[in-house]
Amino acid sequence: MAGTSCCHSLNQSTAAVSFIPKRYNSFFNTFTSDQLWKSMTALTGKAHKKARGKRPQRRRRKDLNKGQIIGEGQARMAWPGLNTPIIKNNQVQVIHKKDVDPEREEMLRKVREDWDKRRKRITAPEDRGWTSKSWGGRGLGPPDPIPGEDFEGFESKVLHVRRVFNMTAKVGRKRSISALVAVGNKQGAIGYAYGKAPDMMAALRKAKNKAANHLVYIEKYKDDTLFHDVESTFRRTRIRMKTQNKGYGLRCHRVLIEICKLAGIKDLYARIYGSKNPVNVIPAFFNGLLEQETHQQIADRTKMHVVEFRDECGPLPIVVASPKGGAIQESLGTDWDKELPLEWKEERPRPKPSPFAREGILTF
Repeated sequence: MAGTSCCHSLNQSTAAVSFIPKRYNSFFNTFTSDQLWKSMTALTGKAHKKARGKRPQRRRRKDLNKGQIIGEGQARMAWPGLNTPIIKNNQVQVIHKKDVDPEREEMLRKVREDWDKRRKRITAPEDRGWTSKSWGGRGLGPPDPIPGEDFEGFESKVLHVRRVFNMTAKVGRKRSISALVAVGNKQGAIGYAYGKAPDMMAALRKAKNKAANHLVYIEKYKDDTLFHDVESTFRRTRIRMKTQNKGYGLRCHRVLIEICKLAGIKDLYARIYGSKNPVNVIPAFFNGLLEQETHQQIADRTKMHVVEFRDECGPLPIVVASPKGGAIQESLGTDWDKELPLEWKEERPRPKPSPFAREGILTF
C-alpha cells in the first residue's frame, strides 16, 4: 500500500498536463454576422427571374439577441459576475445550472412571432407623402442652421426625386440621386433647389440647405390669395392662376398645393396645360408668383385708382389703392389684363335639354 501511494504521488509531481486549444471550423464561426445575414437576405438572379416581373418578398434581418441574457444559452448556466451576482445572501456564488423558467420561454416565443408581423408606422400622417412608396410630399424638417440664422419656423417638402445615371470611363454606369426640395415659413418666404448625391439622404439634405439660401418673398392679398390672375409659361408648361375668395381652398396640382402651403397661400385655383413634369411646373409657378403686381404698383403704373367690388357693398366700389403723386388718368387706354377669361376646358358644360321632357313633368 505504501509503495502504491508513493508511486501515485511521484506520478502526480512529475506528470505534465498540457491543454491544446482547438476550435472547430464551420460555416457559422468562419464568417461575420453581417456576411451570414447577407447570404440569408440577398436575392440571386434566379430569385428575380422566378418572381416573373413581380417584386419578391424581401426577407428582413432579425436580431437574434433580442430577449436573450448573455451567458445563459440553451443550457441556462449561471456565471457569477456575468449574468448573476457574485455574492448572494452573504454567500459566494458558484457556477450552476438555473431552473427552467416557463415565463421566459413564453416571452421568447412572443418576440419571435412579432418578427414576421408588420411594423406600425412611426411617421405622422401629414409627413407620409402622397403615396406610401414615394418621397414626394414628405417633410424633412427645417434646414440646417447657419451662422446668424437658425431657420426657426421653416419647413421643407420633397417635390420630386429621380435616379439618374452617368456613363464614365473608369467606373462605368454611375448612379446618383437627384432631388427637388422646397423650403418655406408659411409667411411668404419660399425657395426651391436641386440636390444631387450618390445617397438619397445626402441629396435631400443638400437640396434642403441649398433652397434655404435662395429664398424669395411672395406678395399675398389679405394674407390669403394672389392680387390678380396670372398666366406664366416655362418651356412646354403653361399655368393659369386665378384668385379666389376666402374659404375656397387650394384646387390645383399636388406639387402646387405643397408650394402654396409653404408660401402661406390658402385660396387659389390653378390649371396646368402641357407638360406636367415637376421640373417644368415648379419654375413656371414661381415665375407666375413673382410676376404679380400689388394693387399699389398697379395704381402707380396706370395712374388710376384700383377699386374692388364686394358682395356686402353691392354695386358700390371700394378703393383699394390710389396713385402716389402725379395726375390721375381718366381712361386706361388698353384692356384690363389682370383678369383672365375662361378657356373651354375651364367652362362648365351647360345641361342639355332632354327630348323627353314636357311641361308638368319633373326630370332628374
